[in-house]
Amino acid sequence: MTRSDPPQDGLRSRKKAETRQRISNIATHLFVERGFENVSVDDIAREAEVARKTVFNYFPRKEDLVFDREDELRDLVRRSLAERGKQSPVHAFEALMLTLLREDHPLFRMSERPVQFWRTVAQSPALTIRARELQGTLADDLADMLADAVERPTPDSDARLAATMLMGTLVVAYGEALADFRKGRKPKLAFERVMERGFAGVNVALAGTPYI
Repeated sequence: MTRSDPPQDGLRSRKKAETRQRISNIATHLFVERGFENVSVDDIAREAEVARKTVFNYFPRKEDLVFDREDELRDLVRRSLAERGKQSPVHAFEALMLTLLREDHPLFRMSERPVQFWRTVAQSPALTIRARELQGTLADDLADMLADAVERPTPDSDARLAATMLMGTLVVAYGEALADFRKGRKPKLAFERVMERGFAGVNVALAGTPYI
């Protein structure tokens, strides 16, 4: 029998999570409304009614206030790989992404908000650079998780190839879904179509490796 966290610790963790989310929501609203470069950390702290130091306690960089869900994606992938059973690592990742899409997970949900969000990113040189950095970082992290799943030392070229192709597929699929949303079409269909095509390419490229 495992011991659960003391009630006080659980309450503290929930309050921290709520504070972090509130700061992030307020920051995103301000960035979309005024533009990233026109909003300071002091502006965010004032609107969130917290100290400037508190903002940096949760978000080391101003850009992190915008891209605040990558840790959630890492946790979802890590859990999926750990609980995949006899399924291959790449197939477990692909199944997770399709499940998140079909269940309308916030990471893949199409609405006016992500359109405004990515418009804000595109208008900011700092956010555009950060978005590209994060894409590379997430691909590197995914490569390490895939290699760990089959007990290969890192870096592993096959894992890097798989991760780069998988992340590239998601980026292209997301872009196509956004474009279809703007045109009044069904974005989820575009998302799934590109995903499945990209995943098929990954499966061919990695055939014969322990990742498939």
